[in-house]
Amino acid sequence: MSVYKKKNNKWYYQFMLNGERKHGICPGASDKKEAEQYENSIKFRLAQQQNGFMPREEKNVPLYKLREVYKIYAKNNKKSYKSDKYALQVILFYFGANAIVQHITPTQIEKFKEWLKTEREVKNSTINHYLVLLSKMFNVGIDNAIIRNNPIQKVSKLREDNHKIRYLTKAEESRLFDEIEREYEVLDKYTKKTKIVQPYLYLKPIIITALHTGMRRGEILNLKWSNIDFAQGFIELLETKSGKSRKIPISASLHQVLKNIKPTSEYVFVNPQTNEPYKDLKKSFHTVLEKAGIKNFRFHDLRHTVATRLVEKGIDLTVVQEILGHSKITTTQRYAHPVPQRKLDAIEVLNSYINESP
Repeated sequence: MSVYKKKNNKWYYQFMLNGERKHGICPGASDKKEAEQYENSIKFRLAQQQNGFMPREEKNVPLYKLREVYKIYAKNNKKSYKSDKYALQVILFYFGANAIVQHITPTQIEKFKEWLKTEREVKNSTINHYLVLLSKMFNVGIDNAIIRNNPIQKVSKLREDNHKIRYLTKAEESRLFDEIEREYEVLDKYTKKTKIVQPYLYLKPIIITALHTGMRRGEILNLKWSNIDFAQGFIELLETKSGKSRKIPISASLHQVLKNIKPTSEYVFVNPQTNEPYKDLKKSFHTVLEKAGIKNFRFHDLRHTVATRLVEKGIDLTVVQEILGHSKITTTQRYAHPVPQRKLDAIEVLNSYINESP
């Protein structure tokens, strides 16, 4: 046998069979015996391919084809199949539906991790979820003799450190909207005259929507007019992270904000220069935060703000769970933490017992 163990404590196989050299990792192998068993399975499959009993790897497999094969597997074998649909959309958006699977390298996946962290601002645990899903896609492709290798095996997961829960105070909210509405005097390059502009005003209805619904950034930017029922007064989201549709009531303030938007597309929030939905808000959002003196805050923290405010006003956790679209109540409990004033109020209750006469 030609298996060996590297300093990273992972087992690898390396052999020649009828002129073909094979080298790779033995996934899941914890000792030499298990590594040898995996090597034997690789040798058997290669022999079957060489003798024409099993098809060889397909050439230039597009990523969308691997997704379709995975979807068949997931639908029959995974309870979380529906929740995978959103993650699959993100994966194909980044790499491209027609990206050649065999050309996806560990370096590209590292860049995907960085993109998820910086552009989509997701937690390490969520990034690891994408890596697990992507790895399973490749393994299903290998099991079906579509591809040979899984580049995820050479990519490390991230340590799952929880991001500190952050919510927007009323004072910060006031400063944020002041900056969004601030007017600037600029020189028109065509007329050479000064004019008044509000470059960040387009953020106002988007942030109001976030603070009045608890919707995720992607849900807001992909919101369509067909999702809004003004007559009944609710927004219905069909494509969600949990895979379940949900209805969110529209507040009076949000109703007026949405009514003031002139539809120019099937999408609600559209870039007037492209007539396409906004792809990202990171640069402008961070700019107004900096100008408003708001530190360590992400767009996703607007969801934390919604949960905190609802719980602070005594709204039942199950109702908060339904509004935010959490699949588990424990997630809602983690978001809906006590605010300092609530803690102080609780301690004052204990103090009142001490001051009472026997």
